[in-house]
Amino acid sequence: MPWQEIHHADAAQMTQAVAALMAQDIAMAVAARGHAVLALAGGRTPFPAYRYLATQALPWDKVTLLATDERWVSEDDPARNERELKDAFAPALGVRWLSLVPPNPGAEPSAAHALAQLGPLNAPLDLVILGMGLDGHFASLFPGAAELGRGLDRENADDALVVHPLELPKEAPYPRVSLTLQRLLNSRRRLLLISGVNKLNVLSRGKGPVSPQLLPIRACLTDALNPIEIHWSP
Repeated sequence: MPWQEIHHADAAQMTQAVAALMAQDIAMAVAARGHAVLALAGGRTPFPAYRYLATQALPWDKVTLLATDERWVSEDDPARNERELKDAFAPALGVRWLSLVPPNPGAEPSAAHALAQLGPLNAPLDLVILGMGLDGHFASLFPGAAELGRGLDRENADDALVVHPLELPKEAPYPRVSLTLQRLLNSRRRLLLISGVNKLNVLSRGKGPVSPQLLPIRACLTDALNPIEIHWSP
């Protein structure tokens, strides 16, 4: 099967394990290529690992971080994923940031800024951290979104696209810019972090014969050439 699934006893154990993997990948990338590039999910589950990792003595000035997806809001908006990520990585002095959305975006969402930023990164990402919603979305590839087909299309050469979720979440009712599936899978390691029984049940559905149009996470579980490593805690 094209995935590996690891169950942790609790959230603290998962935090330590994931942070160790992230530190290992950063060190290996810097040693091999002189720099490391990581794409990171938002949401509650991965942030303890981010905060712990940020306190570690790593070559942060040789690390670039970006969000896997971003809300179409200004850089100082509390809903901005990048803002929350920067807070978590505040101790990581010298770390570099790549933004998917301009600091002061206009009224009409566009992927132009993200594509320009991502263009020079023509090599695989060193590590991708994904989360998953109860509707099976990852990054901002939501079921029912008009752009979902393009976002999941492995032949789509674009690294990012604008997504208008069919039902905008109340806590973040904004259009998004998201990395595409092909860009996320074009990476040296992929971790999916989930917690709780409900999400474990959604993941179980994703392992079955369900269409990725209905449950997008299914698309991450079917690529034997780019297997995903799943970490779960209660």
